[in-house]
Amino acid sequence: MSTGTHIHVRHDARPEFPGIVHVTIDNRAKLNALNSVVIREFVEAVERLGEDPELRGMVVTGWGEKSFIGGADIQELSRLHEPGAARAFITGVHEACRCLRDCPVPVIGRVNGFTLGAGLELMAACDMRVAVAGAKLGMPEVRFGMPSVVEAALFPGLIGWGRTRQLLLLGDMIPAEQALQWGLVERVVAPEALDAAVDEWLASMAMNSVRGMRLQKKLIRAWETLPMEQAVQRGIDIFAETHEVAEPRELLQRFLDHQVARKKR
Repeated sequence: MSTGTHIHVRHDARPEFPGIVHVTIDNRAKLNALNSVVIREFVEAVERLGEDPELRGMVVTGWGEKSFIGGADIQELSRLHEPGAARAFITGVHEACRCLRDCPVPVIGRVNGFTLGAGLELMAACDMRVAVAGAKLGMPEVRFGMPSVVEAALFPGLIGWGRTRQLLLLGDMIPAEQALQWGLVERVVAPEALDAAVDEWLASMAMNSVRGMRLQKKLIRAWETLPMEQAVQRGIDIFAETHEVAEPRELLQRFLDHQVARKKR
């Protein structure tokens, strides 16, 4: 299934992965770069998918084997001279990242190659990331007279202030292996093992309560902005919300019954 021209949506048909959707950004002529059209189609697709109550998880990737997202479209950036154009464009980049952070279910970034600038910000907006060995990641904006902005603000929480400064102020690309060491991605695998690595995470999601994962992501999202005492209180509130339905009790009882049955064997 395709959405618009540049976004391909595929609902996972494997019975062991219910409620999983794969979203591919396809701007193949430009290393899957983000322009205004791609951004609009992506946000519309992600937000529409997020409305599905059966959705359990989402995988985001770039078309092909060379690039996740090669950054913002250089040609469009070079034309941002009209009043308000730059603000409108970068707000769109933020919206692309924001829709992943606000997606009610876990989002996996399947990082299949070059991931630069706006692409690295979108990657950081995913909940977890697995990259192919040899992938290159970087924030080259300073080389073009621009700072890295919007969801680059997530980097200090992922990799610390010193490494954030190194990444943003030098503009150098780093290999996926260094990104793993820094904590910018969670796994690095050989290209032929990329889908299997994603499937391992999907298998764990398939074992979880959809409502449980949604409440957990909602809480994690709150933790990002709240002071510690308020973050703890929000957890208390959500824990109480969890027990407004029977599911936790039923799942806990099922676990206890299973434990008793094992002891009788």
